[in-house]
This record gives sequence, structure tokens and C-alpha cells, in this order.
Amino acid sequence: MAKTIRQILALNNRPIISVTTDATVRFALEIMAGQHIGALPVIDNDQLVGIFSERDYARQGELKGRTCENTIVRQIMTSPVIAINPETTLEECMQIMTDRRIRHLPVVANDRVIGMISIGDVVREMIEEQKQLIAQLEAYIHG
Repeated sequence: MAKTIRQILALNNRPIISVTTDATVRFALEIMAGQHIGALPVIDNDQLVGIFSERDYARQGELKGRTCENTIVRQIMTSPVIAINPETTLEECMQIMTDRRIRHLPVVANDRVIGMISIGDVVREMIEEQKQLIAQLEAYIHG
């Protein structure tokens, strides 16, 4: 049975860290640096309205001459945002990330963000699954 994003979120058990559309880009970057993360969901009135990533800042901020102190997240965030639900499988998640060339996906249930999945989370889980499969095959061959 394919592992779902719900199972991965349960293993990670990380708090949801987000910003609002009116936060300064500097504030968002400071949060991301402090938490060692590359993206934040942008939430207004409990609704996911976008995602802000290091890539957004590099492409929509710095390269366009916007300073992080004088720019708000709404101006450079990605919206509409691609999100997944907790029942999305690991393979489906990887396919979405690969096809859309994105590194972070908010996980939404009942119209609320319940977590974030990064490409690192997905790759780590896929490697773990491969290790388990190899161990099972070795046990079968030697057993």
C-alpha cells in the first residue's frame, strides 16, 4: 500500500509556520532563516492564499529591484498556490513536484493548512521505502 502524505506528516510532527499577505518580505525571510525552511504558506483569515519561497524572493524581489524591507509578501508570493490533501500518495506528490517544478506543497484538509511537504521530505521517504524493500528482498533471498 502506498504511503500517504498524512503518514509523512505524522512522522514529522512539525508546527505550521505561516505569514500573512501584509507581512514584509524581510519578516518572512527572517522566519524562514530561523526555522531553516525554504517556503511559507501565506494565510489570510484562515485561508491559504499563496506560498512565499526563497525562489519568489530571488525572482520577483531581488531581480526586479525590490528591497525586502519595502516589499510585502502579497507583491511577490506565488498565487494561486498548488496544494495537496493528506490522502495524496508519496508518488503522486513527487509527480506534482516534478511536473510543476516546485519544491514545497502545502497540505490542506477541510479548507485549512495542516502541514507543508518539501521535496526533501519526499526524497527522504522514498529512500527509506527503497531501503526497506531491499532489506525484504535480501531476507527473502537468504531466507
